Amino acid sequence: MQASLPTPDQIAAAPKVLLHDHLDGGLRPETVIELAGETGYADLPTTDPVELAAWMRRGADRKDLVLYLETFAHTVGVMQTPDALHRVARECAEDLAADGVVYAEIRFAPELHTEQGLSMDDVLEAVTSGFADGSAGTPLTIRTLCSAMRHLNKSLEVSQLAVRWRDRGVVGFDIAGPEKGFPPDDHMLAFQYAQRENFHFTIHAGEAYGPPSIWKALQWCSAERLGHGVRIVDDITIDEDGTATMGLLAHYIRDRRIPLEVCPSSNLHTGVVDTLADHPIKLFKDLQFRVTLNTDNRLMSDVSMTSEMQNMVDTFGWDLLDLRWLTVNAMKSAFLPFDERLALINEVIKPRYAELATAT
Repeated sequence: MQASLPTPDQIAAAPKVLLHDHLDGGLRPETVIELAGETGYADLPTTDPVELAAWMRRGADRKDLVLYLETFAHTVGVMQTPDALHRVARECAEDLAADGVVYAEIRFAPELHTEQGLSMDDVLEAVTSGFADGSAGTPLTIRTLCSAMRHLNKSLEVSQLAVRWRDRGVVGFDIAGPEKGFPPDDHMLAFQYAQRENFHFTIHAGEAYGPPSIWKALQWCSAERLGHGVRIVDDITIDEDGTATMGLLAHYIRDRRIPLEVCPSSNLHTGVVDTLADHPIKLFKDLQFRVTLNTDNRLMSDVSMTSEMQNMVDTFGWDLLDLRWLTVNAMKSAFLPFDERLALINEVIKPRYAELATAT
């Protein structure tokens, strides 16, 4: 495989796998405005699509996770009817397919979409049918993760909901929301229920809070993947000669091949790092952690999988082999059954990267 930097066209054409992306963080600006008009939501800061996209980007880029999350009031506000939820999900799938994504797990919190009387089952029905319609006829396989809000008290109910929908497109459970002050072990019953049902789950940990959050997610709650996990860098010391010395938790994560759902641009906007060049994703890759590359919130961070791959190429000089490594890592780590993961790796991802490497 070539060692030169991939071109923008090659990056755009590369097959991509996305494990960490929030449905309510990826709406088209035009859709937010149109749905606000249709549903009577009157709190948008502007009804101009370009201005709204810029407002969302500015609102998110305030170097603080809690402030970042404030922008979601507007997207969640317009996602309260079956038609709105179906449309948002359909457009999400269409946008990901157009971006070259061949497998995606999209997460959202059903409990946030019941303000106008929908049940959480109603919400899932609308979203999963939207995903199916938007991905029909495309190379995209799309699945759903149900998130519970960590500062609320419905996590067991959401875990049970996710398991109930396991044969209808839902492949995992998650907790999301403000991390500091809301540790994952507050939701032990939800995680234990998922475990007893042989169900998959990931946990937002190590984004706005350090190794103690990651430790609890793993050793108390048995997370299979870490949503972000970037703050494990606090358990790694770089010696004067450049040698990395890892603490026990960092060793455990690497040894167990626990996937890190890394979202560089989002981390920049929430203040985890000052610049992309400061992001520890390169360190994690150099140390051979199970690193995956993700968007987190495509609207708020004005990002796509293509642009995030381009960022890695521009910032760290990564080539197609590096991008393939990230993509295969993500596919290995997906909550899809093993044979389906293997088929996507061997029949789609590796052949298409090989084609790109030999293209002139």
